[in-house]
Amino acid sequence: MAIVLQALPCLARAPLRPLLPGRPMVRLASGMALAEQAQHLFESTVGAVLPGPMLHRALSLDPGSGLLKVRDRSFQLRQNLYLVGFGKAVLGMAAAAEELLGQHLVQGVISVPKGIRAAMERAGKQEMLLKPHSRVQVFEGAEDNLPDRDALRAALAIRQLAEGLTADDLLLVLISGGGSALLPAPIPPVTLEEKQTLTKLLAARGANIQELNTIRKALSQLKGGGLAQAAYPAQVVSLILSDVVGDPVEVIASGPTVASVHNVQDCLHILNHYGLRAALPRSVKTVLARADSDPHGPHTCGHVLNVIIGSNTLALAEAQRQAEALGYRAVVLSAAIQGDVKSVARFYGLLAQVAGAQLTLPGTRASVKEDEQLRELAAELQLPDLQLKEALETMAGARGPVCLLAGGEPTVQLQGSGKGGRNQELALRVGAELGQRPLGSVDVLFLSGGTDGQDGPTEAAGAWVVPELASQAATEGLDVATFLSHNDSHTFFRCFRGGAHLLHTGLTGTNVMDVHFLFLRLR
Repeated sequence: MAIVLQALPCLARAPLRPLLPGRPMVRLASGMALAEQAQHLFESTVGAVLPGPMLHRALSLDPGSGLLKVRDRSFQLRQNLYLVGFGKAVLGMAAAAEELLGQHLVQGVISVPKGIRAAMERAGKQEMLLKPHSRVQVFEGAEDNLPDRDALRAALAIRQLAEGLTADDLLLVLISGGGSALLPAPIPPVTLEEKQTLTKLLAARGANIQELNTIRKALSQLKGGGLAQAAYPAQVVSLILSDVVGDPVEVIASGPTVASVHNVQDCLHILNHYGLRAALPRSVKTVLARADSDPHGPHTCGHVLNVIIGSNTLALAEAQRQAEALGYRAVVLSAAIQGDVKSVARFYGLLAQVAGAQLTLPGTRASVKEDEQLRELAAELQLPDLQLKEALETMAGARGPVCLLAGGEPTVQLQGSGKGGRNQELALRVGAELGQRPLGSVDVLFLSGGTDGQDGPTEAAGAWVVPELASQAATEGLDVATFLSHNDSHTFFRCFRGGAHLLHTGLTGTNVMDVHFLFLRLR
C-alpha cells in the first residue's frame, strides 16, 4: 500500500521503512517526520485486519477426518459445503476460504465491488484473488457503494443457491462492510430504484447506519434473516468482518443471517423522524402493510452460527501496539465514534487543545472552560466506550509524544453537491478547528482514513491535517469554509498542495470502518 504524505515543514524528513508482512515493526528513527509516522501507523493498522489471516484464525480443517472447526463448534464435511459472500473484503475472504477448504467446496457465489479484482491484480495482491479454475462465481457491482443491476443479479444468484440446499448441506456465508449495497433484492413490487432513492434520502438527512439498515431489512428478500431462511434446513455459518460500531451482527450488511428484531412501527418512526413518510411510493407502503399483517410472525435463525472474525477494535489494538513501538504513549479513546461530523470535529479540536496544554506543562490543565466544554461534548456524543479520563491522565503523566487513537463512523449531513467522504470531511473540519485554537508549542497532526481504502465516491482513503491548514490554504486561494459548506472536501484536498494531504491506498481488500489518529508532541 503506497501512501504519499508530505512531512511537516518544521520536522526533518526521514525515509519510510516499509512494513513487511509477518515482520515485527521496529522503532523508527527519532527524526522521522510526523506525517510519515502517521502513514506507517495507518498502513500497519490496515494490515492487521486483512481478511486472509483473520479467516484462518477462525477456521481450521482436519484433512483426514474432514472435520471443520469454527471456534468451538465442529461440522462434518463430505462434499456438502457451499459458499456465498458479499462485501468489500469478501474477495480475499473467499480466496482464503477456498484455499483452506479445497475439494470440500462444491459451489460458491460472491458479490464484490466493481473493479476490485483488477485493483488487486494491479496491486500485486495475489492472495486476495481466486484461482483461475475456482468453484466460486464472482459478480462485481455496486459502483461507488450504491446498489445497482449488477448487484441485484448477484443477490438473485445467491438466493437461488441458498434455496437449493438440503438438511445435509452446510452454507458458509462471508460478510463484510459494503454488504448491504452488494445484496439488493427488494420485495416486489418495490423496485431497486425506489429502494435506492429512499435510502439516499435518508442518508442525506443524516440517518445513521442502524436506521438505514432497519428500512433496508423491511424491504428486502435477503436482509434481516432472509438469506438464512432461504437456506433452511441447511446449517449456516456466517463469518463476519464488522464495519459497524459495537459489532451488532443484526446490523452488519443488514443482518442477512440474523432474525430481525424490528417491526413496521420502527420503520414508520424512522420515516416520520426524517419527514419522509408522506413521500413514500405506493409499492413501499404495500410491502410495509403486508409485513404488518404477516401471520407467520418473526422468523428465527436457530440453524445459524454467526462469528465476528474482525473489527475496528482489533485494528485499534494493533495501532496502539505500533504507535508504542514508534515511541508514543498511545491510548485508544473509543472504537465507537459516531454522531454528526461537525460535533466529532469539535470534540477532536477541543481534545487537542486540552491535551496539548497538559503536555506542555505536565500536571496542569487547560482552562476550566475548555475542559468543561470537552466533557460536555463527550457526553452529548454518547460514546459508550469513551476513555476520555484515561487519555487525559496519560497526557498529564506523559514524558514524550502522545498518540490518541479512535475509530468508528461519523455521519455527514449533506448540504451541498460537492465531492467527498466522511473521512476527508472530518479531517478538513478538524483542520479548521485546530487552526482556531491556541495549541502552544505542540506539534499536532490529525489523520482520518477508511480501512477499505475508499472514502465515499472518491479514490482516496482519507486525509491528514495540521493546525496551519487553513492559513496555508489561504495562500493558495482556497477557503476552507467555502469547501465545507458544499461538502466538497475531496476537491479541496485534491487542490491543496497538489493533493499531498490525501491518503491514497487503493482498495485494501478489508473494511472495519474508519480510524482516527491524533498525534501530539512538543516542538
